Amino acid sequence: MHVWAAAARRAEAGLPVFNLSAGQPSTPAPEPVRRAMRAVLDTEVLGYTETPGIPALRSAIAGHYADWYGLAVDPDAVVVTTGSSGAFTLAFLAAFDPGARVGMAVPCYPAYRNILQALGCEVVPIRTGPATRFQPTVAQIRDLALDGLVVASPANPTGTMLSATELAELATYCETAGIRLVSDEIYHGISYGEPGACAWSTSRSGLVMNSFSKYFSMTGWRVGWCLVPDDLRDAVLGLGGNFSICPPAPAQYAAVAAFDAYAELDAHVGRYAVNRRLMLDRLAGLGFDRPAPADGAFYVYADVAHLTDDAEVWCRRLLAEQGLAIAPGIDFDPGGVPAIRFSFAGDTTTIERGLDALERFLR
Repeated sequence: MHVWAAAARRAEAGLPVFNLSAGQPSTPAPEPVRRAMRAVLDTEVLGYTETPGIPALRSAIAGHYADWYGLAVDPDAVVVTTGSSGAFTLAFLAAFDPGARVGMAVPCYPAYRNILQALGCEVVPIRTGPATRFQPTVAQIRDLALDGLVVASPANPTGTMLSATELAELATYCETAGIRLVSDEIYHGISYGEPGACAWSTSRSGLVMNSFSKYFSMTGWRVGWCLVPDDLRDAVLGLGGNFSICPPAPAQYAAVAAFDAYAELDAHVGRYAVNRRLMLDRLAGLGFDRPAPADGAFYVYADVAHLTDDAEVWCRRLLAEQGLAIAPGIDFDPGGVPAIRFSFAGDTTTIERGLDALERFLR
């Protein structure tokens, strides 16, 4: 967020900026959603809704699991939240007591760690790398005495994915060992080979997190959801009612129409695929030969130990001297090797110009 703010200040000063730090689509919400919102403003009172969300949206989300994964999901198991951020807070509070040991792969999305630590949980880092494609394995967690495990596929910042078999092995082991699995699936729909697998295809003892932010291109609308197992449902609803009463009502009503926009959204994924190929090819030519496998999402995570021993300072210089904004790896992997995260969610021209700026900087 500091990089994002610094890039904004530079743009306000009239200086060139190529922002490849953003973890969000550059496209607006899909047309059916915008059309629905205009109608909602004229037809709905927009007062409080039920804490777990309006029935129409919960049913539409359940239908999405039938369409994409062939899963029968009871709409009562769907809890709509204020973005996936709200889902993680509710899920972590409901599932874990203070002192609980919760494992997660590093590098990882920093909010997992920060929310859990704020709630008094013990974060157990699971060191990953190329050997495991930056994902945790059953062998790595077997002796860690965990109460919970957070997995993400596709993952932020690496873009790597668990295969359906690997996710099933983790879900089965967690259920057997009494470990609460939290499966972050918010980048589902954005992949460049096999589609993402859902943890509930194997076990329904864990929590599945998702959002309208990434594939559905609705970050600022702040609507996410969680699939909640039966034994946690009352706790999640009680917490949600106290924390926020309900998710934003206008966005809930409009989000029902998001499931009519698959063709429009898949076209965005086609553009991401073009940008991904462009970025990987250009970075390889510039000496970035150790990126994580970018299976999904819209990131390239690259080791820069051959260029610097302080990626944060290096990124500041890159922005100041060439106007290229990228995210330093310290957020995702404190104490790890110097690394950086590029986003290729923007338009192709901006990515090309940003990579030109990187080439000038390296020269």
